[in-house]
Formats: sequence, C-alpha cells, structure tokens
Amino acid sequence: MEVVNWVKVAACIAAGVCMGLGSIGPSLGQGFIGGKACESIGKKPESAGIITRTMVVALAFAESSAIYALLVALVLMFVVAR
Repeated sequence: MEVVNWVKVAACIAAGVCMGLGSIGPSLGQGFIGGKACESIGKKPESAGIITRTMVVALAFAESSAIYALLVALVLMFVVAR
C-alpha cells in the first residue's frame, strides 16, 4: 500500500477513537448533572424551576465537548482522509 493509503486508514481509525473517547466524558458528566439535579429537586421541590434551568445550561456546556469531538472526527474523515 502507498503511504497516502496508510494516512487515510490512520485518519479513519483516529476519527473512530476520537468519537469513542470524546463521548465518554460528556455522557458521564450529563448523567452526573441529571442525578444531582434530581437529588436537589427531591430535597427542595419548591426550587425545581431554577434547578431545571441551571441543569439545562450545564447539559449544554457538557454536550459542547462531544460536539467538538464530532467536529474533529468529521475533519479527520473528510479533510485528512480525502
């Protein structure tokens, strides 16, 4: 195989690893955020609106790192492996 083909293979493998490892942290973080929000609502049900609003913002920040991993994987697939 040519060197160019090896670069394409490496870019595709790196894209898979990037998405695999890049989605572990956000998924754990989102589970932790949701669990703590449920605990807080259970302790103080009257502040459920504020807790839910804060939780949604925190989930958006946690999801952004998974979106960055997706962007890196897409660049590896469609720019480097071209």
